[in-house]
Amino acid sequence: MVEPFDFSDARILISNDDGIHAPGLAVLEKIARQLTDDVWVVAPELEQSGASHSLTMHRPLRLRELGPRRFAVDGTPTDCVLLAINHLLADKRPTLVLSGINHGSNLGEDVTYSGTVACAMEATLLGVRAIAMSQRLPQDGPPNWAVAEAYGADVVRKIMSMADWPRLVLMNVNYPDRAVADVTGIQVVRHGNRKVGDELDERVDPRGRRYFWIGPVRGDADVPHGTDVHVVNHGGIAVTPIFLDLTHYGCLEGLKGAFA
Repeated sequence: MVEPFDFSDARILISNDDGIHAPGLAVLEKIARQLTDDVWVVAPELEQSGASHSLTMHRPLRLRELGPRRFAVDGTPTDCVLLAINHLLADKRPTLVLSGINHGSNLGEDVTYSGTVACAMEATLLGVRAIAMSQRLPQDGPPNWAVAEAYGADVVRKIMSMADWPRLVLMNVNYPDRAVADVTGIQVVRHGNRKVGDELDERVDPRGRRYFWIGPVRGDADVPHGTDVHVVNHGGIAVTPIFLDLTHYGCLEGLKGAFA
């Protein structure tokens, strides 16, 4: 039997890439407060979607206190987590970093662009357990946060109950755009494939100059079973462990031979 994680003395840091005033951050804060009273919020002043794991290195960063345990940073999601763990919370590092809840899913290759996932990456590299959370959007209208609100705290509890959390691993959670009653379950699965930017929308501005919009995600209706994309497409909550060691060990020996 799996022993539940003891949150009685836990400190949770939350951040995101949608900015300090994002509705998804407020939902995540509610989830965190179901687990502990020691919740800190450190998030970007402005939206940083697509910032990936970028650091601000060529100008100073400003940290603005908005209220008790609530701060805004005029930088990237990575900057926020770095400043929080190494400065604000240096006296007592967080037990867990929660990132999100992102306005839009982070499935498959999305994680390489995502500032939401980057928050969790930075925490992981600093030796703190981290979970990124994202909400799939409807075709039109506002996002439905009800599934995340209903399942979020339990998802965190179950993930934290894992006794052997490997080094350099973060958890990526995606919620479907469904009513709570229609959720098909929680599945632990690998990444699928869904590439953004295959289509470029070229236009001309009023002064006759060309400009481009990066197009939408390509169709993902035929992705394989057992992937995060498939699970969320079919109304489930997908949980995927992400490993930050990017070495392809299967290729390593062969490559050494090419240089022998």
